[in-house]
Amino acid sequence: MPKYYEDKEEDTRACAGVREDFKACLLQHDCVVKEGKAPSECLKEGHCKALQTSFFECKRSLLDTRSRFRGRKGY
Repeated sequence: MPKYYEDKEEDTRACAGVREDFKACLLQHDCVVKEGKAPSECLKEGHCKALQTSFFECKRSLLDTRSRFRGRKGY
């Protein structure tokens, strides 16, 4: 579930909740915090893979021409 904060502006972009969770996962992972690596390096090592896949699927559903008729998936 996305984490909401009172002092933060609401992100109205598509897939905002998944984007926020994915970003938080990467920035709070031991790979970044303890080892001091860049988030892109941690992605290549396979960290936060489930959220990365969810974010990719959400973004892909925006480009899917079938979704014009069926509607966007509820992410």
